[in-house]
Amino acid sequence: MGTIFMKYAVIRLSGKQYKVAEDDVIEVAKTESSDCDVLLVVNDDKVDIGTPTVKGAKVKLEILEQFKGVKLDIYKFKAKSRYRRHTGFRPQLTKIKVIEIS
Repeated sequence: MGTIFMKYAVIRLSGKQYKVAEDDVIEVAKTESSDCDVLLVVNDDKVDIGTPTVKGAKVKLEILEQFKGVKLDIYKFKAKSRYRRHTGFRPQLTKIKVIEIS
């Protein structure tokens, strides 16, 4: 069987890390800028690991849309004491497309 090689990177964006490939669309916490740190780049069989970032590596991102996520419901309940609470929120998210890894 042949080995399948691919090109992907691990980036740090808004304090979290994401594994991305070209033409991927990811959802992250709301951010206004598309600046990211490249931590690792894999290009076919060549692996570049950053200390902490890979020098000269860039990932070009495009912000597609800002939107609200699915509503999250939080329930609190204590048995035998008539204590019930319900709160919820919708997280602010950003949809980002990966244009190019270089």
